[in-house]
Amino acid sequence: MYIVVSHNYGFFSCCSVILHYVAEYCNLYKQMPDKIDSSGSFGWYKPKETDDITYNYFELPNDNVIELTNNISVPFTHFHQYVDYTTLNYDIIVPFVVKYFSPSVQIRQTISEIEHKYNLVNQYDNICVLFYRGNDKSTETKLCSYDMIIEKARIIQSKRPETLFLIQSDETEFIQKITEVFPNSFYFKDEIRHIKSQIDTVDKCMSELNYEFSKKYLAITIIMSKCRYVICGSGNCSLWIMLYRQNANNIIQFRDGIWHINI
Repeated sequence: MYIVVSHNYGFFSCCSVILHYVAEYCNLYKQMPDKIDSSGSFGWYKPKETDDITYNYFELPNDNVIELTNNISVPFTHFHQYVDYTTLNYDIIVPFVVKYFSPSVQIRQTISEIEHKYNLVNQYDNICVLFYRGNDKSTETKLCSYDMIIEKARIIQSKRPETLFLIQSDETEFIQKITEVFPNSFYFKDEIRHIKSQIDTVDKCMSELNYEFSKKYLAITIIMSKCRYVICGSGNCSLWIMLYRQNANNIIQFRDGIWHINI
């Protein structure tokens, strides 16, 4: 038996929905699906409507069989994007991420190129990510202010004064403000897209660039997962930083008006 998933919204929303249905299938049948057909997903990012681009991003699923027993369920749904990330059961969920969402050769090459361009390889242990997914995300969940992010960044700075801050955002104003406040900050100038704060998304405002930049963004998400600290909000993008990180250690998360601090 196999699963057919058709979901055409944001990139990591598509990933979460695929993982959601894999978990649902495993919980119902207590076995792995023979195949996942996600050719009807990632529609926003396809150069041609008929393309199946899933495996441009990810490796073909490996042959590893994940043991499923009657007394253990796979605790994941699409709505886990909004939970406290320290409560996720990474021991159970991560093997599915490794099996179905390991980066393709092309994405691994992009990661390597960015790492060398920005001299990241030997600096991960000294980097704190300031991740702010703004714009239309405000229609889905409560967002914190820029000043709140700065306040939390200063906590990290007080613990480790040598910390470098990696700025990642789709809001131009956030990038500008953090760059001004923290001289020891940087962002991926050529690899990301951002717009002035509005109820919209870069995927809709710059749709002709979606395929190219979605590959870069997957690479950047994996890069963010490697950094020592992450300060973020809640949503699918933040969730997948955690899933690739395989834990929520050294995370400061804003969730529905509350800060969850795990440092």
